[in-house]
Amino acid sequence: MPAPSEPVHAGATVDAERFARIAHGVRTRSLPKAEWTHGAHLVFAVSLIDEHGLAGAEAAAPPLIRAYNEATGGVNDDKNGYHETLTVFFLRRVARFIEATPDALAPELATMLLASPLARSDYPLSFYSKALLFSVEARRDWTPPDLKPMDADD
Repeated sequence: MPAPSEPVHAGATVDAERFARIAHGVRTRSLPKAEWTHGAHLVFAVSLIDEHGLAGAEAAAPPLIRAYNEATGGVNDDKNGYHETLTVFFLRRVARFIEATPDALAPELATMLLASPLARSDYPLSFYSKALLFSVEARRDWTPPDLKPMDADD
């Protein structure tokens, strides 16, 4: 695995090198686990959408995230690891964010995203009740929000 780098959190600046490090690190399962923060998840979402579009990102993300989790000692079960609803929710919200800023390059988009409400780890809770979001059903399969619709403004 590469030498550790400063983890990406809300408000961080993402240059091209940092962007590539995260995108490549998740794909090759070489990103140090301590760097797989919520911010890194968002950077990875931008990279997938930039490369594959939303539909392609929704198809590519599950196996990549599951494999990364397992490679770094994690498990993917009903309580830990890959969460389908959170993944799809963030991919769709990130795609919406990107559509509003069509001329920005991917690292610039990631930086702007990390300065947005989506960078808050509790962001989905304005759309989902805790009971629904943290249910086994939502972890396993895409589950629409129960508090406000996906296309609602922040």
